[in-house]
Parts: sequence; C-alpha cells; structure tokens
Amino acid sequence: MPVRHEVIHCYGELASAMSLMASLARAREWDRLPELEARCAALVDRLKAVGAVSLDAAQLEHVHGLIVRIHADQDEVCGLVKPQLERLVAKMAQVQNRSDLGKAYGLPY
Repeated sequence: MPVRHEVIHCYGELASAMSLMASLARAREWDRLPELEARCAALVDRLKAVGAVSLDAAQLEHVHGLIVRIHADQDEVCGLVKPQLERLVAKMAQVQNRSDLGKAYGLPY
C-alpha cells in the first residue's frame, strides 16, 4: 500500500475505533474499551513509523476532518470514563480502609 494511502487508511481506522469507543462508553460497556484502546495505540504507532508524508489538498482536508472526529470522540470517552475511574478509586480506598481497620482491631473484613 503506498504511504499516502496507508496514512489515510490509518486515520480512518483510528476514527472508526474512537467512534466505537465513544459508543461503548455511552453504553457503559467498559470491558471492551481496553482492546480498542490498544488498537488505537497500534495505529498511532504505525502513523509515527510512517512519518511525515505530503498529501494533496483533498487528502489533507479528509485527514483533518478525521482528526477533528477523533479528538471529539476522545474527549467524549475521557469525559465518560473519568467519573467511573474516580468511583473505582474511591471504592478501592474504602475497601483498603476497612481492611486496615480490621487488621488494627483483629476483625474480619
């Protein structure tokens, strides 16, 4: 695949994966997000490996539109995931506190 087409293909795949991640986050299907995040990371690594390429005006406009979509979906995913992570951290701290109290007073936790 010529480098220009590979770059456009990678951005298209990245936009599709981020769109799916946003849909899954809205549906609270958290277990599927890590797999897609790994796919996105692999695509970004591939784009870095390909390096800078010169695109014609139409290709550049297309890639720019994909990047705008990617950023919007990424912002949405972050906005949906962050509160979930904060709740998880709070619950973990609560469990740790119970465990510490149980150990201090010899109680089962």
